[in-house]
Amino acid sequence: MIKKYSVLICIVISVILLVIATLIYPGGSLLDKSSTGFVWSKNFISNLFAAKAINGSDNTSRIWAIIGMAFHSVGYGIFFINTSRKMPVRHAANVLKYIGAANIVFNFLIATPLHDIMITISSTLSLLGLFYITVFILKTRLHLFKFACIICMLTFYYTLYLYGSGDWGLLAIMQKVSLISSMALILSIEYFIKQEDFQQIKPSELSNTQEQ
Repeated sequence: MIKKYSVLICIVISVILLVIATLIYPGGSLLDKSSTGFVWSKNFISNLFAAKAINGSDNTSRIWAIIGMAFHSVGYGIFFINTSRKMPVRHAANVLKYIGAANIVFNFLIATPLHDIMITISSTLSLLGLFYITVFILKTRLHLFKFACIICMLTFYYTLYLYGSGDWGLLAIMQKVSLISSMALILSIEYFIKQEDFQQIKPSELSNTQEQ
């Protein structure tokens, strides 16, 4: 039972711990260093991981956020590994399996001083994994999931664009939107898409995917 719902359990625990962290975060953001508490439209999740809050106080939310990120990392890693077992093509299955294992490490390291480089690596891996999954879902009859995958990917890309352009105000909001949309998508794929759904793909389409 625990194994079956491991992704859901990890994500739920992660969300609970991160919410607790936001409730006890002392304050301060890039846009307002004197602000009190965690402001969802101004603060970044990464603010919760620092030893000191931006306003200079000891960051009492740090331990909650780090443990929450650990569960988040494990949940995403298990998701990619589980999804690899549903893939009808060995190459795609191997890619997702390796991404899952690597993401457990790199996602967690986002909570360390290596945040900037780790978020780049982790985001790249997650995007690659979601891209592979999206390609195969687009070949099925799961029309609602096709739409959901495309929206999630576009949200992810737009958030990375804001990060690169330095639009911190909008990025703070889109970070949460992207996180929520990706969690909703992976939970939906994990529990509502089965291996049999990919058997609907025509042999000719599988051949094209293997050639790519």
